[in-house]
Amino acid sequence: MTTQKIALVTGGSRGIGKDIAISLAKKGVDILFTYHSNTLEAEKTVAAITALGRKAFALPLNTADISGFDHFFQQASTILETNFGTNRFDFLINNAGTSLSDSIKDTTEAQFDDMINIHVKGVYFLTQKALNYIQDGGRVINISSAVSRVSFPGVSAYGIMKGAIDVYTRFLAQELGARGISANVVAPGAIFGGGAMEDTPEMRAFVAGVTALGRVGLPDDVGGVVAFLCSDDAKWVNGQRIELTGGMNL
Repeated sequence: MTTQKIALVTGGSRGIGKDIAISLAKKGVDILFTYHSNTLEAEKTVAAITALGRKAFALPLNTADISGFDHFFQQASTILETNFGTNRFDFLINNAGTSLSDSIKDTTEAQFDDMINIHVKGVYFLTQKALNYIQDGGRVINISSAVSRVSFPGVSAYGIMKGAIDVYTRFLAQELGARGISANVVAPGAIFGGGAMEDTPEMRAFVAGVTALGRVGLPDDVGGVVAFLCSDDAKWVNGQRIELTGGMNL
């Protein structure tokens, strides 16, 4: 059996997910990541990780479609067994997601259900399926958002879902502790350059203006913290929410 550390990162082909995957690879971790549909970006991420001397594998997955999870883990298990001689991995990073900017007045039931499927049901049941594959002593890192703490117009549905993930993570930490598996939340603020934020000069100016460090967040502000939480240095961090905003709305 291999002792090489392996991470599964959902939504790892671009933005925050890509930076998480690369940050882990720089720490010597091999990467299996999912992507929704952009094969070209997935191939670029694989190339960036292999250039660091680590193994990388990409699999398509719609994290909103729970019916596809069994097939996904069958594929993942085959990759792990073929390349590592195991069907287990050490770190699960639930990053995949989309944003929604709409007022409470205008948010539709279909939009709300989509947010639930992607950000709550998908994370809950993907993690449930993953429990059969995570090594004892492993880590679960869930990506939340600053808007589960602070409120802005137009992101109520998204904020509700991320608040659910904050709570879910505490229950994971409690229930998985017997296996030595820790669970923590990383909650980025407004991250530009990742494809999710509305990226305009006006929006950047607004975010920088409410941030103590006086600038907007970038994808590489997140990956290093996730890599830390997967390291031995963070072995006693459990059930915590770590906000990465540069001091937004303190």
